[in-house]
Amino acid sequence: MSRASLPASVDLVVAGGGVAGLVAAVDAAHAGASVALLEASDRFGGCVGRVRLGGLTLDSGAESFALRGDVVQPYLEELGLGAEIVDPRPGGSSLAFRDADGALGVRRMPKTGLLGIPADPLAGDVVALIGAEAAERAAALDARPLELPEEPTALGALVRGRMGDEVLTRLVAPISSGVYSTDPDVLDVDAVAPGLPAAVREAGALGPAVGRLLAARRAGSAVRGLRGGMHTLVDALVAEARRLGVVLVPGTAVTRLDRAGTGIRASAGSAGTVSARAVVLAAPAAASRALLAGLAEPAASTPFTEPWPEPASVELAILAVDAPALDAAPRGTGLLVSRDAPGVTAKALTHVSAKWPWLAEALPAGRHIVRLSYGRAGEANPAADLDDDAFTALALADASALLGVRLDTAVDAARVRWRDALSHAALGQRDRVDRLELALAAMPAAVPAIGATGSWLAGTGLASVIPHARAAAARALAALG
Repeated sequence: MSRASLPASVDLVVAGGGVAGLVAAVDAAHAGASVALLEASDRFGGCVGRVRLGGLTLDSGAESFALRGDVVQPYLEELGLGAEIVDPRPGGSSLAFRDADGALGVRRMPKTGLLGIPADPLAGDVVALIGAEAAERAAALDARPLELPEEPTALGALVRGRMGDEVLTRLVAPISSGVYSTDPDVLDVDAVAPGLPAAVREAGALGPAVGRLLAARRAGSAVRGLRGGMHTLVDALVAEARRLGVVLVPGTAVTRLDRAGTGIRASAGSAGTVSARAVVLAAPAAASRALLAGLAEPAASTPFTEPWPEPASVELAILAVDAPALDAAPRGTGLLVSRDAPGVTAKALTHVSAKWPWLAEALPAGRHIVRLSYGRAGEANPAADLDDDAFTALALADASALLGVRLDTAVDAARVRWRDALSHAALGQRDRVDRLELALAAMPAAVPAIGATGSWLAGTGLASVIPHARAAAARALAALG
């Protein structure tokens, strides 16, 4: 990708070309501001990435969007992507675990659960996974008088206290590690299940509270995707940015910010500098916080320099395999893997071609795409020291065990590394974010228009990122007048 030259000055500099940065840049340009967007890597999109596999371009990061808040779909329609919005096939997911004989067991996930917490621990599909004794113990624990602290509660502590260790380790932990790459004992329940503590207090027990939330959210709990993959959103944003005159500069990172009169000068190493009346930082947490710390007064820099949790290291194996036995989607659209599952290293598997009909239609007969995820927060990534051939062999072995179909070779394989998987939902993270945003708002009048956005502030998922980025752009535009 060719690199554009930096203009001498613009109204707004956006540092970071993930979805948040692109959304902020497009909004500002729509309002008439001149914008330059600098992205450190050679591609745009951030966690909404892509990979070539078996002659197709597939998602290497986010593959769907949540319908909560009714935010993402209207935005996609604004970009002209409304006709490309598609629903996944409702195949359901399964759980892989160690069964009573010590072998690998696979069963469908319970139908009525929230983050794995069952609305009824005595339901047949719950009993089948955790056993009758554990289910009866969970029901008895949840029938006790309620005691909940007013302070933020860890998801793990809440589930363990109300339903016991078996529900936590067998049902909840695989979802928290698969979705958030984080142990449930350090997940803030208010962040991952807003309203659950209040519902527990109102219902007097955890199971009924889950049931109430599921009933209330039934219509808004689904996800959707884009025909061709979520990475086509990035293509649409880049095209719209160019149409509006945004100067897109890949392969160039903002390395320093300095006050310059009533504006800010952004330095970009050998690429030079650009003066701006406003800046929106949409780079990852470490880069954005360092830029803010360099701009802040020393006495006010603590929120930008205080220790933050180490991000998890996550690796994906994406395999194209010829296996007609998978035509029946024996595990639905995918599996989550319990820590105790014997002989399996992956933490999750998605049967991508079973989940998205548009992809199945694009593949030759009998060919399938599966995606496996490796790496949990707080643990060494088990794939980190493997070369690509060994990693593919591991993924094939794991996929064979999880899907119940022998997969000896891959038609094609790709490896994707994510090194910045920071959970916004970890206990204490919301407080750190609040302190940073307060410090940002309190910056002196000499720096009138600097903002920050991205998943490290907004939380993961496009339903969180897009409105946060639009708000950051609106604040910058207001400061620009």
